[in-house]
Amino acid sequence: MKNTYLKDFHEGRSLDAYRHFGAHPEREGVRFTVYAPNAQAIQVIGSFDEWECEGHEMKKVDERGTWSLYIKGAKVNDSYKYRITQATGRVVDKMDPYAFYSELRPNTASVVEDLSYDGWEDAEWLKGRSKGFDRPINIYEVHIGSWMKEEDEDFVNYRKIAGRLIDYVKQNHFTHIELMPLCEYPFDGSWGYQCSGYFSVTSRYGTCHDLMYLVNEAHKAGIGVIMDFVPVHFVKDDFSLSYFDGTALYEYPRAHDADSQWGTANFDLWKEEVRSFLMSAASFWIDVYHVDGLRMDAISNAIFWHGNKQLGVNEGALDFIKRMNFMLNEKYQGKIMLIAEDSTDFPNVTKSTLEGGLGFDYKWDLGWMNDTLKYLEKDPIYRKWHHNNITFSMAYFYSERFIMEFSHDEVVHGKKTIVDKIWGSYEEKFAQLRTLYLYMFTHPGKKLNFMGNELAHFREWDEEKQCDWDLLKYPMHDAFHRYFAKLGELYSKTPALYETEYDWTSFQWIDADNADENMFSYLRKNENSYYIVILNFSPNAYKKHAFGVPEKGVYHELLNTEQDIWGGEITELGKMKAVEKECNKLPYTIEVDVPAFGGVLLELKKRKKPVKKAVK
Repeated sequence: MKNTYLKDFHEGRSLDAYRHFGAHPEREGVRFTVYAPNAQAIQVIGSFDEWECEGHEMKKVDERGTWSLYIKGAKVNDSYKYRITQATGRVVDKMDPYAFYSELRPNTASVVEDLSYDGWEDAEWLKGRSKGFDRPINIYEVHIGSWMKEEDEDFVNYRKIAGRLIDYVKQNHFTHIELMPLCEYPFDGSWGYQCSGYFSVTSRYGTCHDLMYLVNEAHKAGIGVIMDFVPVHFVKDDFSLSYFDGTALYEYPRAHDADSQWGTANFDLWKEEVRSFLMSAASFWIDVYHVDGLRMDAISNAIFWHGNKQLGVNEGALDFIKRMNFMLNEKYQGKIMLIAEDSTDFPNVTKSTLEGGLGFDYKWDLGWMNDTLKYLEKDPIYRKWHHNNITFSMAYFYSERFIMEFSHDEVVHGKKTIVDKIWGSYEEKFAQLRTLYLYMFTHPGKKLNFMGNELAHFREWDEEKQCDWDLLKYPMHDAFHRYFAKLGELYSKTPALYETEYDWTSFQWIDADNADENMFSYLRKNENSYYIVILNFSPNAYKKHAFGVPEKGVYHELLNTEQDIWGGEITELGKMKAVEKECNKLPYTIEVDVPAFGGVLLELKKRKKPVKKAVK
């Protein structure tokens, strides 16, 4: 191991620690390397020697705590652990923190793996990918184990499910798949958010090469892949990182700081070797598995101590986040997406680190999600008093680059699903659901939906059960599914809805103050087109309702949420001619029939101004 590498590792500047630590096949055996500065002794035990430890004592290769051993005869697919005599004298068997693969739970040994893969066919995709600021981004969040499976399957397989999943994603006009955490984890019910192996793809769903196959197939189909990544906390199970060498090596030394609200241990993000570990783990998934971005979980718990603003800013953790994001962007030439799940109002999360920000590209708009769903839970009689729940998002939208999201967190633990949260009867719920999604897809910001949302799932998500695909046998669910796909198609083919969405000039309220009618109307625009969006969250229909528009011309109805093909009663889309009459402080007026609980999307192509010929 080169001293230059160890220097970077101990300075917290390594992005490729996995190339040196862990188990690496060499010649006729395997080299094992681990960092455990306070261990008294370490032995490698494994299936290559019937789990005997005699003769497999590791040696310290530097004074700062790196141990290494080459074992002739060890090979790929052998399972192994480190038997550590800790600083306290206790002897414990630990998994390899840098293992690339692990035994299927409840077993906990690490497995020697060869990550070389000759199946990659995505060179052009990798060359052309970007952060997508001026592209449509419509993300399908997936728990791979419960999306779709056969009745007799305990676990699906990455490779076997790839074709079905990718075809479905394309048919529904999603642009990216976001995979919930696939780092190894011991408890199924944690959904991967309580990790043990940060470099080890979970063995529940197949091999390392199986996951590479899935990502490669997605790229061949023009679909990006985002990985959920958990850089804040880890499981306390004794076989894992917890008190690895008998001291607080990965966690904070004070229990008050180390103990998280989830029963896990918080990483000590002030420690340079921990920074190198996590930065390398983040880089690992981009480098080895070709993922196009990382959605980083629980960033609020990195910004503030325990995620609590009253406890103050965690400056060391912020330094880590800034450094990680900066170095990832440097290594991958600014082409990968870094997404923060952050519920705080901490500023400049998506501002460049060079300008004092945290360096993320996008942030989930959890405020928009909460406000919108709270509004729709209310009886329409009372919505007028909560009108700002809908309008407030545009008061802060341009402070960050937001993703509008309805994620897995919104459909579990007794919260009800998206459709079931909405006030009203079965039919009224669906009418408002269609209008809600028109709002989502025309609101500035990229989009994310958890699997099942597109089916109008009534059952809360359960990681042990697949999506309720039988819902598509019911006309209302089938119609909504087709409607959802149509919205995705409209969004992806309408540049005014995505190209300049983080520029305030692309959005304009027509009427943000019509609380009495539970009505909202706004304008999306670019240099070629105007799009008028009208949302009615009241049970009253309005005939020939006047709305102000910026130019004269004929406004064509692109979509009406109450069309019969979506489950409503309207058979034909209309067109409205603007007259020169001021309305809503705009110079022209159109009259629109607005259905009860309905939404309307209108388009006007801008007239091109004649080009004056130069006089000779």
